[in-house]
Amino acid sequence: MTTYEATTHGISVRVEPRFLDEHSEPGDDHFVWAYDVELTNNGDRPVQVMSRYWKITDANGGVEEVAGDGIVGKQPVLEPGEQFRYQSAAPLPTPSGIMMGYYLVHSADDQLLQIEIPAFSLDSPYERRRHH
Repeated sequence: MTTYEATTHGISVRVEPRFLDEHSEPGDDHFVWAYDVELTNNGDRPVQVMSRYWKITDANGGVEEVAGDGIVGKQPVLEPGEQFRYQSAAPLPTPSGIMMGYYLVHSADDQLLQIEIPAFSLDSPYERRRHH
């Protein structure tokens, strides 16, 4: 499994995507991936995740944007050295795509910081050639 990682303002974001063949219907142009995300506060002050933004692009260039409060229904506080892990999923109408985005976190010194989610490739065995 490929791991993608980015660090912004002392917050590391690691993502591991995987294709879910058992939830996909290639004959109906329905392909599903799960992705595990781990956020780590490498700084010396607590931060709180306030919101998220995702840009999901399929192999045909179709774009879906997803934004909202928190992550998986929570606005976790990460103390220095703490991690928060969660899992989510994304369906596409094509056998490959790419996702990227950011989290907005509130820092202890009352700043709103944008934390990069690294771009990661969504590839399936149904794609003959890799686009990403």
